[in-house]
Amino acid sequence: MRNRYETIFNLVHLALLTNLLLVCACLPMIVALLTTDPGRSWPLLALLAPGCAPGLCATFAVLAAFTADRSTPVATTFLRAWRATFRRAFALGALTCAALVVLGVDARAAWGRPIGAAVIPVLLTGMTLIVATALLVTVVLAEQPAVRLRDAGRVCLYLAVRRWYLTVVSLAVLALLHALLASRPALALGLAATPMLYVVWANSRFTLEPSPLLRSAHP
Repeated sequence: MRNRYETIFNLVHLALLTNLLLVCACLPMIVALLTTDPGRSWPLLALLAPGCAPGLCATFAVLAAFTADRSTPVATTFLRAWRATFRRAFALGALTCAALVVLGVDARAAWGRPIGAAVIPVLLTGMTLIVATALLVTVVLAEQPAVRLRDAGRVCLYLAVRRWYLTVVSLAVLALLHALLASRPALALGLAATPMLYVVWANSRFTLEPSPLLRSAHP
């Protein structure tokens, strides 16, 4: 019974503290998202979004460490991972946002035109693959901060397509988290973010199972 209570306490502590640290790491983006109209402020959101990538990396690092060892110090692990992955994670976020903006603008320009029926599905597919690949690379960076983005991106793109059914699950959970953030920000940021990101992390980790990228972290 005591072990059960300790497990529950550790899980609650993990969720609440990780949520708090993630909010602090992504505060500018969250403030802009909640106080502006995304339809009009998307250029600002695109500029701020890359700063959230190190926080997401750190969150995944905490989840990986906690899964391996329940006594993992959450705050220390988060801050250490945030520092270790900041440069590469920020670069990944910037590249991802730049690619999404370019494709999004192209899709908007093609909307309502005869060519749109042929071009827009291709652009949307490209945007989906970019997000899916970036998500998997983020999971890799969380455990292997020194990995080369080009190498990880190539492998993650292949696995995102090959194991598309897992990719759909991860993207669906992220979409649900985004919808919850838009409608119930206090619930999303205070309670739901870490549990939902755990589902995304675990599913992405399973997607990466055939890859050698994480074998040194988990022999």
